[in-house]
Amino acid sequence: MELIRGRHNLRPRHRGCAVTIGAFDGVHLGHQAVLTHLKEEAAALGVATTVVTFEPLPREYLRPLEAPPRITTLRDKWPLLAACGVERVLCLPFNDSLRTLSAREFVEQVFVAGLGVRYLAFGDDFRFGNRREGDLDYVRALSDEFGYAVAPTATLEAGGERISSTRIRAALSKADFEGAQRLLGRPFEMAGRVQHGQKLGRQLDAPTANIALHRIRSPLHGVYAVRVWGAGLDGAPAVANVGVKPTIGESLEATLEVHVLEGAPDLYGERLTVRFRHKLRDEQKFPSLDALKEGIASDKAVARAWLAEHG
Repeated sequence: MELIRGRHNLRPRHRGCAVTIGAFDGVHLGHQAVLTHLKEEAAALGVATTVVTFEPLPREYLRPLEAPPRITTLRDKWPLLAACGVERVLCLPFNDSLRTLSAREFVEQVFVAGLGVRYLAFGDDFRFGNRREGDLDYVRALSDEFGYAVAPTATLEAGGERISSTRIRAALSKADFEGAQRLLGRPFEMAGRVQHGQKLGRQLDAPTANIALHRIRSPLHGVYAVRVWGAGLDGAPAVANVGVKPTIGESLEATLEVHVLEGAPDLYGERLTVRFRHKLRDEQKFPSLDALKEGIASDKAVARAWLAEHG
């Protein structure tokens, strides 16, 4: 899959394609149905499939503290899109220059001049343009003028409700990992590279791998039983904390800390994938480091027992 960063990197060979546009946060089963449809239409036309997305996402740029927490980071989205058969991703940096484009300017500059779109699969809830006047009806109204076909994206339901990133975030907020998996089509995971931290875990008999979340907000908060892959680990049982470490000193940015229950691998610089299985408790502020140490020991015991029983 080819990643095209910004309109300035579009070339003549990128023109003439079947396109869809959106955040594609989670690349869930609903997204996958859209991409399957796009691939079929592209094959019928003999053109490439292209996904247009943004970084940061518009709501993150406009109201970062109010934006929904991301299900997947930009880095984790690429292999998921590639697995769906997407051939190209145009990632547009969302900034004032893009934000101030009118809907018509966006269509002309991105869809027409940039991509030479032949077929456009467009969500009925997607809006674009500096007054959000661009929607499904708008791109339909311009289709004859610019010579492309347009169709609404398919809606996929589960349990009588539309599959959406909002539903997945709601499931994650309740630690309903089975529910999230039914909507995603895969287990919920977070991945990232291990960084050096404060190294206080060693004093607490729980050395941790600190992983940058690369999210303005996290969809999870608390202590979890997890399994870990990467750096020679193959689903190793572990305990993970997602939060702001209230006993050590709160910060605005949530972090992911993972303690592997078996062995003491050197994980600095390694990329780990953490699969969340069960919530043990909410984050809490302990009165002392000794009390925190006891709490961590209890978390480790409960997580080990739960993972041994449930896998």
